[in-house]
Amino acid sequence: MATSSSTTQLEIQLGEDDDLLLGAESGWVEARTSCDHLASLSSDLVHIPTLATPCNRCDQSSENWLCLCCKDVLCSRYVNKHMLQHFQQTNHSVALSYSDLSVWCFVCDAYLDAQVIPQLQSVHETAHILKFGRARPSRTVRTSISSFRWLVRHSNDL
Repeated sequence: MATSSSTTQLEIQLGEDDDLLLGAESGWVEARTSCDHLASLSSDLVHIPTLATPCNRCDQSSENWLCLCCKDVLCSRYVNKHMLQHFQQTNHSVALSYSDLSVWCFVCDAYLDAQVIPQLQSVHETAHILKFGRARPSRTVRTSISSFRWLVRHSNDL
């Protein structure tokens, strides 16, 4: 009974016109595994500025992004919006966050899975090494374990 009451309360609080999405509070976002805006990426994404590089416009050192087209380092929309302004002025649409190593496409308005998209793998690997001092763990192992767990859970359905 308490669960039903909680659910009703939650629905009333969210309402139909709110911008909140159910599940958004968890922080989970599904990254895209393809993007049509990768043609303008820099041809050399192995050599990138260090993660300590400040914003090229305001010298801010936190929440910076690397433009994957020209390799400028600019601050996020939550600081002084210089990467967003850069996109609006240049149409350079793909950037990598130096904070969490996520990749964002401004045109798609979506995160991109840099471990899956071949054009992004080298820059993601380089940024990971710069940030953590070592290569990232192999994703194929995690995928295999996930597949195995799925098979175990659904073995009765097969």
